[in-house]
Amino acid sequence: MQPVHYPVMARDILANIPIDDTRPGVMIDCTLGEGGHTELFLESHPKLSVIGVDRDRTIQNRAVSRLEAFGSRFKAVNSWYDDFFEDFEGEACFILFDLGISTYHFELSQRGFSFLKDEELDMRLDVDADLTAFDVVNHYREEDLADLIYKYGEERYSRRIAQAICRERAKEPIRTSKALAYIIGGAVPVEYRNGRIHPATRTFQAIRIEVNNELGRIERALEGAIRHLEKNGYLAVISFHSLEDRPVKWLFRKHAGSDGPQDIRIITRHPLEPSEQEMAENSASHSAKLRIVQKI
Repeated sequence: MQPVHYPVMARDILANIPIDDTRPGVMIDCTLGEGGHTELFLESHPKLSVIGVDRDRTIQNRAVSRLEAFGSRFKAVNSWYDDFFEDFEGEACFILFDLGISTYHFELSQRGFSFLKDEELDMRLDVDADLTAFDVVNHYREEDLADLIYKYGEERYSRRIAQAICRERAKEPIRTSKALAYIIGGAVPVEYRNGRIHPATRTFQAIRIEVNNELGRIERALEGAIRHLEKNGYLAVISFHSLEDRPVKWLFRKHAGSDGPQDIRIITRHPLEPSEQEMAENSASHSAKLRIVQKI
């Protein structure tokens, strides 16, 4: 089974996270995905063990198969990363968050994440959760739908898009990603429809964030991660848009500032970004930002 997701900025993380190879250590990969970052660290640090956290059991099983050669050095935990730290009792020398959605979800999950595919509107990372993209699209009030598209998608035509969705769903339910993308395309001006990015990009992002409460989990998870870092341990976060990066930046500043607990040191005063070579090889990396802090 070949992975479909390339771990973003993996070499940058490896180069900037000094692991003490003279003693056993624990890494927590809070967004395991297909296990690319975890595999690289297990290969590079023979005394390191990794706890891989992911709420999507399907993609996690792909990682388990990929990492089975490492035996007991790898342990998979099926959980949201913010919930994980509520029960975790140990400490880690390194904790990693890769907040982006895996290429797997767009290409293989068949849950309607991609506006380029004709799939049922689902978008759940936790397939046991109640709220789906179908529910958001077909049952939210027009005002609430417009607000979330603007807030989570930063979409300037949010009101026009919400109005078009509500008009079409009154005729019949909107069931597929293709149908939703078509409605969005018809709701925006022609020049916007033919612009740099697909006109449905921001709306699909907003719905996905709403379904999985992605932004609501970040601060709680990072607080837990800082709490469970060992002294001199490192925490790294990769984000892919300003809505993710902003709470990371401000929480790090709070914990490192004179008015906060002063329990971390910021390593990356300005976030690291992927190299030109990585962006050429992996287009999904082009908006990535990497922030690193150390526990003091």
